[in-house]
Amino acid sequence: MNVSTEMSFTLRNKGKLVGQKTPLRLRDIWAIRVRLQLAKKTRDLALFNLAIDSKLRGYELVNLRVRDIAHGACISPRAIVMQQKTHRPVQFEITEQTRIAIIDWIQLAQLQSEDFLFPSQINSAKHLSTRQYARIVKAWITEIGLDASTYGTHTMRRTKASLIYRRTKNLRAVQLLWVTRSWKALSGI
Repeated sequence: MNVSTEMSFTLRNKGKLVGQKTPLRLRDIWAIRVRLQLAKKTRDLALFNLAIDSKLRGYELVNLRVRDIAHGACISPRAIVMQQKTHRPVQFEITEQTRIAIIDWIQLAQLQSEDFLFPSQINSAKHLSTRQYARIVKAWITEIGLDASTYGTHTMRRTKASLIYRRTKNLRAVQLLWVTRSWKALSGI
């Protein structure tokens, strides 16, 4: 018995641009920072700066707790976080600008050491969802006039490495720095 059945389904990515997301340029970073500062979006500024500095995946970034990057009332200039995907520790520098933004956010939100650094606005016992983080990134990108379909949360992860490569033209240095995630010598971003 030969029964022909027509399968009907829609592709999840139909009509969407797929593949690697474009990193931000230096002028885009500053455009977003200035807009966040002028709008007094303290949480978003801390989130944006930490995303650029840490190069963590979205779910690792939103899952950070205050104690992961702070000792008491002081934000560490360097942090070590265990990656969920690879189960390896990664170390990254937290620039002065980012530390100031995070301190402002922690004070404004009255966060304690055990709290999530970016708590959910719906349930303070949970962290900001990765979907909400993606929406926030899309809003940043759209606000400065870029095409949101070519940028995403992975953009934040790739940005610092691309800026360092553009500045030094040394791919090996970027590879080594990506492994250690220590950018202090070349950073300034």
